[in-house]
Amino acid sequence: MKLILDVWRQENPLGPGHYETHTVDDAAPEMSILELLDRLNDQLVEEGRDPVAFESDCREGICGACGITVDGQPHGPQRNTPSCHQRLSGYEDGRRIRLEPLRSATYPVIRDLVVDRSALDRVITAGGYVGVPGGAALPAGALPVSHEQAERALDMAACIGCGACVAACPNGSAHLFVGAKLAHLSLLPTGTLARGHRARAMIGEMEQDFGPCSLYGECAQVCPANIPLTAIAAVNKEALRSLLRRKDN
Repeated sequence: MKLILDVWRQENPLGPGHYETHTVDDAAPEMSILELLDRLNDQLVEEGRDPVAFESDCREGICGACGITVDGQPHGPQRNTPSCHQRLSGYEDGRRIRLEPLRSATYPVIRDLVVDRSALDRVITAGGYVGVPGGAALPAGALPVSHEQAERALDMAACIGCGACVAACPNGSAHLFVGAKLAHLSLLPTGTLARGHRARAMIGEMEQDFGPCSLYGECAQVCPANIPLTAIAAVNKEALRSLLRRKDN
């Protein structure tokens, strides 16, 4: 199967970017988007040219490193699927595909398809952790959690931090990401310590770099972890709680 690729190339964060057109003649339907880039890079190296820079790690939909934009869609045309699991079976022979980095003002391009998503890391650094009382370890069962509560927390904890939600949002909002983190930690007993401080710190950091949420819903459509749109409600809920219970740590 032959595919024509328009790939974004950019030398450095300050340099101008442009599209380069390449043809891969031996693409296979079972290949992923990343494997297609691997094949393209094999060709470029054989020709003595610089390969296309892009990120990947586990290629199992777990790490969140692989996000790119495919034909204007973060990750690709298949909903709720990371780039490493986007297969070529939906493309016809001779199809033209545009590959570019995740587009957001908060994600400056480092090189080619690699972007700087450290703004998400700063949100986690601000409060994405739990405090544990010192002293002897608590006995098993000292902090009971219902099955329903644990499942809800695990659903929110599934967020892999790929950042596609921000790129999909017309406002560049990170509410789905931050809401998932806040909901996950607030649902578990270990997250109740410093809950108010966490909400103020994470939301304050988020508001410095990301746009407001207008509930467009594009974020939930591209999320590989299927974080529901209802996670956004945790942002306002935790912010209001932290104001009403200001004495909380």
